[in-house]
Amino acid sequence: LDNAAMALIPDCVINVMVEHDTLRRSNVKRGLHRLAEEATAAFEDARASVAAYLGIKDPEEVVFTGGATAGINILAHSLGLIFERNDEVLISQLEHHSNIIPWQVIQQRQGIKVRYLPVTPDGRINLERAEDMIRSRTRIVSVTHGSNVTGAITDTRHLADLVHERGAFLILDGAQTAPGGPMDLNELGADFYVFSGHKVYGPTGVGVLWGRKEIL
Repeated sequence: LDNAAMALIPDCVINVMVEHDTLRRSNVKRGLHRLAEEATAAFEDARASVAAYLGIKDPEEVVFTGGATAGINILAHSLGLIFERNDEVLISQLEHHSNIIPWQVIQQRQGIKVRYLPVTPDGRINLERAEDMIRSRTRIVSVTHGSNVTGAITDTRHLADLVHERGAFLILDGAQTAPGGPMDLNELGADFYVFSGHKVYGPTGVGVLWGRKEIL
């Protein structure tokens, strides 16, 4: 019953992991011998598989990370470099700590403002307030695609239209929704999407950060 937090690994995944570490264990992209080339090919095949799962055409938009938390931190500490004092990041009151603390760190460091979309009585992000709360100083809107508390799915298409009208970027935390794929990220309208491997029947300590190539 803890599967939504830490999915069990199916035998087919375990078998492939054992086969890889038994027959192709070598540094990726750092060697010219046969095992290194096979490991690199397996690594890039995995990237292509993730791209197909997410419904995107360019595997180079897939960045492997240590998990959803690591992906959000990468975005906060890299996009944060373009922030000016009093710029704003908009998140919601429904977020996992992984999508709160990184922005609070940037707030303390650079003097930006973190603001919070409220939650409706039935446990959804109140998108009716988004139109008023996404302002000219808003640079990032970062929200959960699916809540780990209520299970509510965010209407990302409507939100993306509002975000892009005001020149901001939309980040989606897909940790809870990615396991329900395959997906079509183009339909969601996000600029960045993060999720963790351990929720999609993979090993702990891996994750994915997807971003539009022109922004990456």
